[in-house]
Amino acid sequence: MIEADVLIEATVLIEATVASVFGLVIGSFLNVCIHRWPRNRSVIKPRSHCVRCRQPIAWYDNIPVLSYLILRGRCRHCGKHISWRYPLVELLTGVLFFAIVLQKGPTAAALKACVFSAILVALIFSDLEKRLLPDELTKGGIFLGFAFAVIAPFSDLPTQIVLSLCGLQLTGRPLSLAAFAFGTFWPAFILWGAGWLYGKIRHREGLGFGDVKLVAMIGSFLGLQGALLTLTLGSVSGSVIGYSYIKLTGKDPATYELPFGSFLGAAALAVAFCGAGC
Repeated sequence: MIEADVLIEATVLIEATVASVFGLVIGSFLNVCIHRWPRNRSVIKPRSHCVRCRQPIAWYDNIPVLSYLILRGRCRHCGKHISWRYPLVELLTGVLFFAIVLQKGPTAAALKACVFSAILVALIFSDLEKRLLPDELTKGGIFLGFAFAVIAPFSDLPTQIVLSLCGLQLTGRPLSLAAFAFGTFWPAFILWGAGWLYGKIRHREGLGFGDVKLVAMIGSFLGLQGALLTLTLGSVSGSVIGYSYIKLTGKDPATYELPFGSFLGAAALAVAFCGAGC
């Protein structure tokens, strides 16, 4: 019996390790998306190259994390520094994939959580660097959220309560699609309404529409409950950390653009790992 348990644990560990390798590779591709999509460039062509000297990167210099360490964070051709973001995104994606498969096993739910995590990692760093949330990730993510609502059905307590009040008792895939619809629309509408009200009161834009699309994407994966929890956690952490950063650096709070999408993305990762939606 003990040997069987050990074998099961070893199998799960191997599956998680394989997932982490896929995560490292996906993270390498996410770096391309983070750099190119906010600049309206193709992620297919041209092939990977140094952003400073434009020299193509050989396959042996493009191994996730390892190549960065071997090259000591510098381009082989021009010697210019390579951003720390590249190995960080690769490593973070690999760790997330490892943790997800370790927790859920090689299941459709794990695949959903891995895809969701990868999208969020790309959005977090895109917003940090360029204050942009590419439609390819937000709108594309909503489409994927719909697909996973069919492939990996999930339930959502607020959606069930609302449907019950309307006299509807749904289960399985119909409930999952209802959770997708509620999660995609209502939190995004709430955030849009808050931004519209802020603009009317302060007479300046306080929220980009990219953030609204991001919340819709989060809700498409996590449902209404997960999206509302994300909004709450992201708003609180963004306010506290953002205000502290502005104070410490002496920036002008009236002009500084807070990467709110990054806080929402980090909050969504935390909520997903607590079991909502994914």
